[in-house]
Amino acid sequence: MKKENKLLVIVGATASGKTALSIELAKKFNAEIISADSRQVYKGMDIGSGKITKKEMQGVPHHLLDVANPKTRFSVARYQKLALRAIKNIQKKTKIPILVGGTGFYIQSVVDGIVVPEVKPDWKLRKRLSKLSLKQLFLRLKKLDPARAAAIDKNNPHRLIRALEIVLKTGKPVPRFSGTASSFNILEIGIRRSPDELKIAIKKRLIKRLKNNAMINEVKKLRKTLSWKRLEEFGLEYRFVAQYLQGKINYQEMIDNILTESWHYAKRQITWFKRDKRINWVTNYKQAERLVKKFVI
Repeated sequence: MKKENKLLVIVGATASGKTALSIELAKKFNAEIISADSRQVYKGMDIGSGKITKKEMQGVPHHLLDVANPKTRFSVARYQKLALRAIKNIQKKTKIPILVGGTGFYIQSVVDGIVVPEVKPDWKLRKRLSKLSLKQLFLRLKKLDPARAAAIDKNNPHRLIRALEIVLKTGKPVPRFSGTASSFNILEIGIRRSPDELKIAIKKRLIKRLKNNAMINEVKKLRKTLSWKRLEEFGLEYRFVAQYLQGKINYQEMIDNILTESWHYAKRQITWFKRDKRINWVTNYKQAERLVKKFVI
């Protein structure tokens, strides 16, 4: 495998420390980072999505941040196209691309080189599906594609409807791990954290985001151009802050819901990544550094 075909992938649950680890590795091994986060692709969604700041980047170039308008839908197929282009451009500079994130479907599209179906929106089907409850949508997806149902956010109507749309239009399950390697020479590293560590990190992160009403003000700003429905579709922080601002829940309920759903999301991510036996799990920087050092030689 040619040296220029190398791709480093860092995965893990939300709040596990992927960003900090990727920055240190990028500085050490002359690399550039490609985000694999389904909300960080959107402009204006910074605090709620945990988007890295210029200062935090420490001079390390980042790709696939702020590449989409939150008014529009950003598909896995579009992500795959942009990510592959970024990887190629980084490799041309004889640098190592590091794919970093927790959106398993985005990472899978690159790592496994799967063909993502470009299914055009079927508005009649979507309208019909939108009349179903979240529970009905989830149960229907579970029946048609249990693997996708196991990893999806069952409280996100947009993702449920989109998954059903793909299954119903193609007559096949939503693509998932095929076990077929892509054309890259890949090293996958996963960050392992205990449940208690993750819960503490999730809480600390939320407190930081709520300081001086930063996250609430961000949602208020987004609301100037987005509907409440669209804001809630983004899930987690955006869903519950939007509900709080609409008066559907109180402040403490907003906090409790974000913490609960963030933990549930973390568990889904862990379940998703555990299926990939190629991932090398680490608990600290030194372990990751040793793996990468051997990989880049």
